[in-house]
Amino acid sequence: MARRVVVALLAPVAWTPPGVDPVDWRSALAEDVVDLLAMLNEVDTAVAVTRADRWLADAVIWPGTTVYEVPEPSPNAVFAALTGARGPAGTDPATGAGPADGTPATVDSYEQVAVVAGDAPDLPGLTVGKLLRPLTSRPVAVAPAEGGLPGLLGVAARLPVPSWLPPLDMDATVPAAVRAAAPRPGDLAVTPSWHRLRGPADLARLDPALDGWEHTRSLLSGAGRSG
Repeated sequence: MARRVVVALLAPVAWTPPGVDPVDWRSALAEDVVDLLAMLNEVDTAVAVTRADRWLADAVIWPGTTVYEVPEPSPNAVFAALTGARGPAGTDPATGAGPADGTPATVDSYEQVAVVAGDAPDLPGLTVGKLLRPLTSRPVAVAPAEGGLPGLLGVAARLPVPSWLPPLDMDATVPAAVRAAAPRPGDLAVTPSWHRLRGPADLARLDPALDGWEHTRSLLSGAGRSG
């Protein structure tokens, strides 16, 4: 079986519900996503943050979780951290990207990677599995974000990533733009979408019947927005 890693990209969030502390909100979202990934089978899990947000990673990771410090919160930066040339301490000498937990780097130790947004607290594990599944026959897969806004829930790729892969913005990229960059339309798989919490309308998409997302649920309940 291919060695796979799923990375939670803990990027800054642009919206916080009224009455909720922005730091508490971001931490709750991140903790629920990290908890979900920790429950997945047959994959390693990690988180990626910029150096300025290392505090967030330290607050939510499980023991032994790898933390990648990246120069920018993008999937491309995560891919580079996993496959780029790094020095003996596990960091890129030019950018500082790479494992930041003292673990020596092993270039190309993973064959497949999925990067998921850090603001989808009730994301089902099955959706993550569907994002990885096409990599048996396609080099790249993307899952769109639900809700009418552009952006991605996640992106998965074989490593090393293909040279045609364009810069990806989790809040702006749409699958059609990725497909347009591919040599053949079939090089990209589009997998089922899921919602992220990027605005007031997204709160209604949270499913109280789903297990998990306890931290976000508790925070919203305390603010008078019970799921």
